[in-house]
Amino acid sequence: MQNKEYFVIEGLAGSKEIAGSIEVNGSKNAVLPMMAASLLYDSSLVIENCPDIEDIKRMSELLGGLGVTVDRTKKGSVVIEGQRLSKSILDAEISKRMRASIFLIGPILGRMGEVTFPHPGGCVIGARPIDLFIDGYLKMGAELKEDENFYTLACKDGKLHGAEITFKFQSVGATETFMLSALLAKGITILRNCAIEPEVTSMALHLIKSGAKINGAGTTTLIIEGGDGALLHSDSRNVYQAIPDRLEAGSFLILGAIAASKLKIEKCDPEHLSVPIEILRSAGADIEIGKDFLVVKAVPPNVCRSISVKTHEYPGFPTDLQAPLTVLISQCCGEGTIFETIYEGRLNYTADLMKMGADIKMWDAHHVTIKGPNSLKGRELEGPDIRAGIAFIIAAIVAKGQSVIRNAYYIDRGYEQIEERLRKIGVNIKRVSA
Repeated sequence: MQNKEYFVIEGLAGSKEIAGSIEVNGSKNAVLPMMAASLLYDSSLVIENCPDIEDIKRMSELLGGLGVTVDRTKKGSVVIEGQRLSKSILDAEISKRMRASIFLIGPILGRMGEVTFPHPGGCVIGARPIDLFIDGYLKMGAELKEDENFYTLACKDGKLHGAEITFKFQSVGATETFMLSALLAKGITILRNCAIEPEVTSMALHLIKSGAKINGAGTTTLIIEGGDGALLHSDSRNVYQAIPDRLEAGSFLILGAIAASKLKIEKCDPEHLSVPIEILRSAGADIEIGKDFLVVKAVPPNVCRSISVKTHEYPGFPTDLQAPLTVLISQCCGEGTIFETIYEGRLNYTADLMKMGADIKMWDAHHVTIKGPNSLKGRELEGPDIRAGIAFIIAAIVAKGQSVIRNAYYIDRGYEQIEERLRKIGVNIKRVSA
């Protein structure tokens, strides 16, 4: 059951008082597919730098329901005994609440010969069809049955077979899912138009380190030699070190660009944020780049120049950062635009920013213009998804007066103990249980 907690924030009324250091956690979008990848190993997989967030807990519950043992041995460390897989039906309630459940389909299908699952859920940010996945598994020799509640995929001869799959659009989830599926298949699989996000490459490199035969890691074409159902073996302790969460780092960077006298963002990878850094610099933010840190200073509103951004797959500007960026543009001089190219429906949160005083006009499901600077006023809001939720927190910090951000559960899905970390850099925020 989702919690009913919410955040209460006293805004800074536009002052630049945030200061100090904030650390970036491990990437949830790197850890979740690696948790699914644990099903490909004949021994335990240890994941280090693992954030303690709701999505990780839900994935652990899904794996537990499949017979897999998941233990959090210490802070930031999870040990998964994926070889214990014994069931092929995904829990319906959990799967409907998180999109990442789809990562498990391929490994279960390759190991067990069949898999049953409901339509995957997650944040409400527009249509997220699974046709891309179903079509791929049909090409790999599976057959589909469905009723009003579940899909069932079953391999005709108990095995997946290598295939050539060209994705109609770049999809991180599809690339990662079929990479895992191909390693359990018989023969060669060629994946074209693959996503090249750092999380995809990080997983591919660890699988290669474990003996997987994958060519093209970090490119849009992957050639994978399957093991005909054989599991990967690691002679030594199999440890995956999760990369820093670039979306968390980007959220903090945007917050700093709006409201910081000087904010140091530690334990991040600036290379993963090269495009957002340049966009924020073009708005006037002062950003210093280190090997594993960023230092950002906000600029006065009368200096902050408005910007226009088109979201794009990596290495372009991430769709997951456009909501926080919209808050920044509302504080810049002039008119800026956001063109959301990935998801329709992801701009719906702008209606709530307008209630706070932002001057935003939505032209269609993908396109808004923002005029600034406009003073924001505290409001009671409900976060509709992870990224809009953090954008509301940023807006509340900028605003004058008190704001209440409900649906803390969504924010907790992506940001560990966000209120404790923000308090350390000068934000007046508290968590309240309903």
